[in-house]
Amino acid sequence: MRQGQKRDRARELRRNMTLAERKLWSFLKDRQLEGFRFRRQHPIGPYIADFVCLEAGLIVEVDGGQHMDAKIDGPRDAFLRGKGFRILRFWNNEVMVNLEGVRALILSELGHLPPSQPSPAHGGRGRS
Repeated sequence: MRQGQKRDRARELRRNMTLAERKLWSFLKDRQLEGFRFRRQHPIGPYIADFVCLEAGLIVEVDGGQHMDAKIDGPRDAFLRGKGFRILRFWNNEVMVNLEGVRALILSELGHLPPSQPSPAHGGRGRS
């Protein structure tokens, strides 16, 4: 996918977020989570991350049923981890019924580091 196409696809995904993505975005936006800045539907290499905090090196994915057998998630996650990102994955229903628990896990992964600190260069553990 070319850069312009990827940008257009990211815009389309922002306009058509799932209900679970909208719910999660409601507390990630505007630095509401300990001052960390999250971007939504952000292109990284050939992929588009649901939510990413670049300064903390954290990607948060919200997955629906299409990811139950998704073979693309393995190579995608490996690529993103190779770029220094840690990845948290939540099912749509987790976000819908346990938003506070999802919020707590994201905060835990952020480690309450001040947002001005540089992101870790390596590491990356995911949650499936």
